[in-house]
Amino acid sequence: MTTPTTFPDDFLWGGALAANQYEGAYDADGKGLSVQDVMPQGIVGPRTEAPTPDNLKLVGIDFYHRYKEDIALLAEMGFKVFRFSIAWSRIFPNGDETEPNEAGLAFYDRVLDELEKYGIEPLVTISHYETPLHLTETYNGWADRRMIGFFERYARTLFERYGKRVKYWLTFNEINSVLHEPFMSGGINTPKEELSEQDLYQAIHHELVASASVTRIAHEINPELQVGCMILAIPFYPLTPDPRDVWAAKQAERDNYTFGDVHVRGAYPGYFLRKLRDKGIELDITEADRRTLAEHTVDFVSFSYYMSSCETATQQREASGGNLMGGVVNPTLEVSQWGWAIDPRGLRTILNDYWDRWGKPLFIVENGLGARDELVTGPDGTPTVADDYRIDYMNDHLVQVREAIADGVQVIGYTSWGCIDCVSASTAQMSKRYGFIYVDRNDDGTGTLERYRKQSFGWYRDVIASNGASLKA
Repeated sequence: MTTPTTFPDDFLWGGALAANQYEGAYDADGKGLSVQDVMPQGIVGPRTEAPTPDNLKLVGIDFYHRYKEDIALLAEMGFKVFRFSIAWSRIFPNGDETEPNEAGLAFYDRVLDELEKYGIEPLVTISHYETPLHLTETYNGWADRRMIGFFERYARTLFERYGKRVKYWLTFNEINSVLHEPFMSGGINTPKEELSEQDLYQAIHHELVASASVTRIAHEINPELQVGCMILAIPFYPLTPDPRDVWAAKQAERDNYTFGDVHVRGAYPGYFLRKLRDKGIELDITEADRRTLAEHTVDFVSFSYYMSSCETATQQREASGGNLMGGVVNPTLEVSQWGWAIDPRGLRTILNDYWDRWGKPLFIVENGLGARDELVTGPDGTPTVADDYRIDYMNDHLVQVREAIADGVQVIGYTSWGCIDCVSASTAQMSKRYGFIYVDRNDDGTGTLERYRKQSFGWYRDVIASNGASLKA
């Protein structure tokens, strides 16, 4: 007789958003500019010299002024946790000041007040794709070692201000994405096509040291704080059984493993050191760096999961559309409207893989389906979205999370991405929607910004209320 699989009683159900995609108020109350303010087309278009009116992120969905309304909606769904990021340039407008901006700190105090009002646990990302623009233009972002000190000061400010109110912290969002988008992810001003691998990997080293260092600071300020790394997770399958394809898939996965290996094990793995040797790269690593990495590893591992991909060394590569991490199209899977492979079983694979490899508690902090939603009139006469496709996607992924828990994997929680519609990071569109809550804003910037509950809103409310028992296998 088999035992029914269930979610733990303390499983943290919720959703996730990022400051640069939903807050708006890009220049309010002393906030400085970030890299996002000069990326009006996301990663698919050129940067601008200054903010331009076509950048939807400048207004976002105006959470800055509507946070009470939005948090009330999250509470109505029964959220146990809400993942959000703090805008670095709202706290230190240029990034290299010695004193923080009090108005920026006070805003997040108010957000935390609302979350506490409803008993929602905050999960805070310290740096989510929004390096202060001044640090990018003056220091070339994380290519400069001085960034470690700036980040330490910023993080210490957050821990001292909010350390008794926020238990769970993430250092860098999708830290491995710097391999593919060095400006957005690492604030590196050198154009991607001109950036040397030497400088890129040195920047990665600086970020990893900074992550370990602020983990140390957090634990010194409050030993009960839980600090995690955050990885863009994507399982790579060999396109064929050819051993060369199997090895190509392993190498692709190792590009992502490196970041978790350092965060969890406290040292660079041998396969990565060989890669540097083969490329003729010699990093500037001090003995203090080595001690910091070794002595201040993370408490848990968090990750985003949207898709899987294939790799091959033996055939012509056909890149999968819309995929930040590259890869080859998997002919066995359906894809989303933006070309992302839909693979629920891949989530179970990642959970088991990461648990077997690192033995640290895991937190799924991004997962969801970006789709073009159509606002219609619901049975009660109010606007809604009949997003059965989103319900099916999330149900199937959560069933695989349940299976992974039955496999013995320790999973802290699940925060769906874009729980309220926000501006897409990759394309800077509003039409690529992930949320349970529809926001009336269009790609041309028009719209009332009114919020409407989609059909998935009630579905997710029931999933949380039943602690996953309502999921359909």
